[in-house]
Amino acid sequence: MVKIIIYCGLSVPYDEAKEILDSHDDVEVIYKRPIKRGDLGVDMKENPDIIGIIDGVFHQNSSVGHKELLKVIDSGVTVVGASSMGALRASELDTLGMIGIGYVYEQYATGKVASDDDVAVMLDSETLESLSEPLINMDYVFTNAVKENIISQSQKDELIQIAKSTFYPKRNYAQTLAKSDLDDDTKTRLIDFIRTSPDIKKEDGKELLRYIADMVK
Repeated sequence: MVKIIIYCGLSVPYDEAKEILDSHDDVEVIYKRPIKRGDLGVDMKENPDIIGIIDGVFHQNSSVGHKELLKVIDSGVTVVGASSMGALRASELDTLGMIGIGYVYEQYATGKVASDDDVAVMLDSETLESLSEPLINMDYVFTNAVKENIISQSQKDELIQIAKSTFYPKRNYAQTLAKSDLDDDTKTRLIDFIRTSPDIKKEDGKELLRYIADMVK
């Protein structure tokens, strides 16, 4: 029996995660809330073989520490990270055995993104619903909007500057566009583009789940 612990619920809701990776005769999957410091010390009592970290807390509680993760890795557990806290920690520990997956991980690993503020969001502690928009998602969408000639590079730079200067719990598309100098027609086209754009943190989380599912086939 392979035992897996997945920390998620924000970037990827539990029901959607279970559609990709769920328990069966040879695999037991345990889904946990976003990881915080100290969780691994308790959850290792479950004797997991694989740990997948998608979501974690940043400011509400102390974040999961590097030493905690290294202790788990050194014990022989496979630790995979993506999307949010998982991507951040994987970029810091990938040379020490943690596996990183996806776009957000690559952004951190290559140094294009450095701050944990880029993936931080305000969340409803009860429902785990995101109450703000992560900067990494906004940058991904605006970059693609430039490629599609919806906005110019200079317009993207303005939008990102507005978003970066906004405290992360209040960061969203509506207030960013409202503070910009974009004309109404451009705003309308960009809003339509945003509505049809993927949530890159969610997509990365799903990629992690598929990666682990392939590991235990």
